[in-house]
Amino acid sequence: MTPRESDEMELVRSAASEAEAFGELYNRHVTRIYSYIYYRTGDYQDAEDLTARVFQRALRHVGNFQDQGVPFSAWLYRIAHNLVANWHRDRSRRPVVPLEDHVADTAAITHPEALALAEEQNRTLLRAVRKLPPDRQQLLILKFVERLPNAEIGQIMGRTEGAIKSLYHRTLNSLRDQIKMMEDGAMGNPD
Repeated sequence: MTPRESDEMELVRSAASEAEAFGELYNRHVTRIYSYIYYRTGDYQDAEDLTARVFQRALRHVGNFQDQGVPFSAWLYRIAHNLVANWHRDRSRRPVVPLEDHVADTAAITHPEALALAEEQNRTLLRAVRKLPPDRQQLLILKFVERLPNAEIGQIMGRTEGAIKSLYHRTLNSLRDQIKMMEDGAMGNPD
């Protein structure tokens, strides 16, 4: 266990009875949890509300947290995942992942034709991502937005690292196939 992980576990143990300890845990994790929820909901107000609910639930149950070698952040992501799943179920709609700001840096492109092409590629990718099942969207967010390693993604999603690698491979293949079908449809190719 690294010194930071050891320090974090000490904070977790203290958080059940000390507001300052929980406040420090909140400060360490609120930005990442909010970001994760925002990318799952696509709405900043809902993300703010759900983030608050994650930390309210964490505060109520932090005394029950048991160190089983899983980072505290994985526990928070699990709470966030469950709240987001309930949020989507309550609204009976598919999740939208607004990754527009993270797909490609079109600001660095100066040639108008290249800029138009890059923007169209971004739109195509985003449409394909939005058609993925929620667990695959979650994987892509944790991998590319949060930049988490496969082992931590596995802890958050309740899967082994090998299962995450396999899901990642299948997700990329699905995205490739979906994009090809979308491009073929746009060109009128019956392929």
